[in-house]
Amino acid sequence: MRAILCTNFDGADALEFGEAPEPAPAADEVLIDVRAAAVSFMDKLMAEGGYQLRPELPYVPGTDAAGIVLKVGREVTSFKPGDRVVGQMWHGSYAERAVTKHWKCAKVPDGIDFTVASTILHNYMTAYHALVQRCALQPGETLLVTGATGGVGLAAVDMGRMLGARVLAGTGDMAKEQVLKDMGAEAVVHTREGDLKDQIKDLTDGKGLDVCFEMIGGDTFVKLARSMRWGGRIAPVGFVSGEIPSLPMNLPLLKGFSVVGVFEGAWADKYPSEAKDAADKIMHWIANGELRPIIDRVLKLEEAPEAFRALTERNVIGRIVLKL
Repeated sequence: MRAILCTNFDGADALEFGEAPEPAPAADEVLIDVRAAAVSFMDKLMAEGGYQLRPELPYVPGTDAAGIVLKVGREVTSFKPGDRVVGQMWHGSYAERAVTKHWKCAKVPDGIDFTVASTILHNYMTAYHALVQRCALQPGETLLVTGATGGVGLAAVDMGRMLGARVLAGTGDMAKEQVLKDMGAEAVVHTREGDLKDQIKDLTDGKGLDVCFEMIGGDTFVKLARSMRWGGRIAPVGFVSGEIPSLPMNLPLLKGFSVVGVFEGAWADKYPSEAKDAADKIMHWIANGELRPIIDRVLKLEEAPEAFRALTERNVIGRIVLKL
């Protein structure tokens, strides 16, 4: 089958368009005829060798695939050949066919096309796991989302708005301010210029943040930890800066806030029934127009290296999709 292969951990330069063995579903898996695959920062990081999971080389990148079920394993009862689905996996979606666990799949309503569907699970499941399950975000609370113009960040802004929070969006590119406001952000915080703590202080009348969905890491995480209010929750979701922060533990002690870890993929593996229910909920919200995914551009499968380069240049808003 046609696929993108990552031949070494050198990012875009290591991606080759070629042939890969056709996967076969295990007893608890679904085989998908892929029509669209979303491109995530996690895909790029994994192909650079910077992610906590390092697949055996060569491997097919890609965490999200939308398409039609071709086959199911003998233990699978919730899906059948012909179903329109989206599936999430650690890697394998940049190909004509992909397999994933049945609990990491969701049926795609007829009103959602495959291009949109492919962008949903990784983005919105991460936002759901962080904001609903781990941080218990409440209506009226102040939420800051950093890295807000990426796929996961925009999903967190979108979900925060839907949940009734007052959303602040953090970005290093103020040219994208209007997009963030259109998605539901009340105000935009510049994470690269100006004093971050002062900006938050001004926007919260000195009270600080209830919840911080933090994707940058490094010194930014520590600065934001100093901006939490009593009883707040700061959630490390990723480290786009490449630097894993070290937090002075007197800060949560003195300020009474919690550091809440978020690892959606591990949660889905440990609690598959919860993950499946969450995926079905998210699909329902999107079909009803309550959540609004953003697609930056659609490329051909063989243009995957171009997608990785666009992520490196930070000129992507939402998700790039590879269409088969």
